[in-house]
Amino acid sequence: MFIVDFVDLLYIAQLGDSALTAAMGFAATILFFGTAFNIGLMIAVSALAARRIGQGDAEHARRYLTNILALAFAMVIPLAIIFFVFAPQILELAGATGTTKEAATSYIRIFAPFMPFAVGGMVCSGFLRAHGAARAAMNVTLVMGITNAILDPIFIFGLGLGMNGAAIASSCAAIVSAIAAVIPVLKNYGGFERFHFGWFKEDLKPVSAILIPAILTNLATPVGGFISYRFIAEYPDEVIAGFAVIGRVVPVAFCLLFSLSGAVGPIIGQNFGALNFDRIRLTIKQSMGFAMGYTLLIWPALWLFSEPISDLFNLEAQGRHLFSLFAIIVTPLFFFNGVLFISNAACNNLERPRWSTYLNWARNTLGLIPFLWLGEKYYGLEGVLIGPGIGGIIFGLLGYLVIRYLVGFQEQAYQSDSDQNPPSSRFS
Repeated sequence: MFIVDFVDLLYIAQLGDSALTAAMGFAATILFFGTAFNIGLMIAVSALAARRIGQGDAEHARRYLTNILALAFAMVIPLAIIFFVFAPQILELAGATGTTKEAATSYIRIFAPFMPFAVGGMVCSGFLRAHGAARAAMNVTLVMGITNAILDPIFIFGLGLGMNGAAIASSCAAIVSAIAAVIPVLKNYGGFERFHFGWFKEDLKPVSAILIPAILTNLATPVGGFISYRFIAEYPDEVIAGFAVIGRVVPVAFCLLFSLSGAVGPIIGQNFGALNFDRIRLTIKQSMGFAMGYTLLIWPALWLFSEPISDLFNLEAQGRHLFSLFAIIVTPLFFFNGVLFISNAACNNLERPRWSTYLNWARNTLGLIPFLWLGEKYYGLEGVLIGPGIGGIIFGLLGYLVIRYLVGFQEQAYQSDSDQNPPSSRFS
């Protein structure tokens, strides 16, 4: 998914127009609201199916998959219609104007009808992860990125479609990813249970208990991006282009931290179903160590290649300066975001999904707005870039304290009477 966004921006940057690069940043920020729904639905099927699989009930896990897919389409199709109809107004609210606004509107309107394919692929991918089929889930995102990388130059340059070509390529990639996700579900894991409205109503309560907090949790990220773009919208296109490149480089550079939360979630969920709290602690400890080691590897790499990356995306003046500053100062602080990702996964799988909602919203409001405002007031554009990283430190540490407490609390709660009050009872 991140590679798709990265490749899109990379090819658009080759057109040498900062306004178009900035437009990709705005479009990605708006479309991420849809992605937040997709991720929430993926978390729900992963957490609930993993718990049933841990209890030996694969049939109910498939039933969750069917019902969550039905709910996904019921939610995402109206959202796609809203994006298609009101894209200009939403972009104007975000601060986009002129050519940037027109290009972003076109991109959103082309991609919006294909959002149901994207959510279908992600939900099925979450089901594969619940089974521990990490390779099959990985293939879903890999084929999406490969498809996009092949089609982007054809549509953007070969057919001369520019931004519209990037949108068409991303739409095709969404279709391919959905196919890649459905095939292993059908072939290896029993496919889908037949849809039954009674089962749907029965499962709606446990699904909602995970889904609503998960969606709210992930909506905090695009809200934070929306707020950030409001702070930079008044700057020249070269500045917005620099922020757009940072926004695309971060997920690719730190892809293993983003995927780490998806990987540890089912492990925590299965061990919670088996009441194996020592294994949960070990999972959290090792994931934290992995996040630290990975950040320490990425930091010097981005620092060393900051200039070549700026050249690759045709960044100019202030945009180039911002990317260099990000690579040197902000990159190591991303470890604390990784800690927050792990905290969110733990909360979602330890019967406290609302806690992850509170953490994420606090991070993207209290941990963002004051630091953006103070950073701009006292340090200008550089403060806008660095300020949110300071907020990330605070909420990363807070997330760590929260999950330490939560694991101990749940262990104490279930230790005395695990047979009469199993973890699934609140969701069954």
